[in-house]
Amino acid sequence: MSILTAEKINKSFGDKHVLRDISLALEEGEFVSILGVSGGGKTTLFNVLSGLFKPESGKVSLYGEDITGKPGKISYMLQKDLLLPFKRVIDNAALPLVIKGKSKKEARLEADKYFKVFGLDGTQMLYPYALSGGMRQRAALLRTYLASDGVVLLDEPFSALDAITRAKMQQWYLGITEDIKLSTLFITHDIDEAILLSDRVCVMSEGRIETEIRIDYPRPRNEDFTLSDEFLAYKRKIKSLIK
Repeated sequence: MSILTAEKINKSFGDKHVLRDISLALEEGEFVSILGVSGGGKTTLFNVLSGLFKPESGKVSLYGEDITGKPGKISYMLQKDLLLPFKRVIDNAALPLVIKGKSKKEARLEADKYFKVFGLDGTQMLYPYALSGGMRQRAALLRTYLASDGVVLLDEPFSALDAITRAKMQQWYLGITEDIKLSTLFITHDIDEAILLSDRVCVMSEGRIETEIRIDYPRPRNEDFTLSDEFLAYKRKIKSLIK
């Protein structure tokens, strides 16, 4: 079942057409990557899906509800973790629940249930400066999850991490999406990352989704997959499509 859909989205800024007749769907529990070079319209698409931008034409639906141009309906995480330095980790994570009307105590209790799941147990009363880069991203992802309705938009969340931490975070995220049945739409410039994480890869160029490639490889996936003949075949195919 499609839980998030975009139908024939068009968006311009002045005379510049940024999105051209974009249609896509995200199924329950699915991981879909939007892959392409810088300036291809990926972040603008996420801004439309999240309601921050209203398209000139087209429709965005979440669980059948029209959310076109309506911010606050879908959870969206940018490249930086944007944790508030003056709030403890648990209060950063619980912030969406407070915004939704829960008391600070209720929000903390609800958020605390997920600290172990997200590998953050023991950090609740720390401040963000005390966390490593990977732990900060986990805290930001927990906050994003608590703001979501089972669907998240992630705009290159691992791009600022060093290579080793990034690889660990990718493996961790693969595991956690299975555990909590999270549906993810993911922006990346990294072909390897897209293939490793995704059920489908949508190759985007000049404001259009040029093609879609299904990654038919069983889960759980690990780093051995990136050395396989299947992985290299997907990579060659995608590289041939990137403009």
